[in-house]
Amino acid sequence: MANTKKLSKEDRKKVKRASRKKAKVDKPKKPRDYARGSKKPKVKKLARGQAKR
Repeated sequence: MANTKKLSKEDRKKVKRASRKKAKVDKPKKPRDYARGSKKPKVKKLARGQAKR
């Protein structure tokens, strides 16, 4: 991405979007081989009631 120090906010946005789009074409990410969120740690639900409060 170009040096965006001297650009206005709107121009910066345009440059960022363009570079993101270019990156998507140049280096496409490989598709996932697992379901989204399936690797998140599973949390056991805590006991409800007055004892926990």
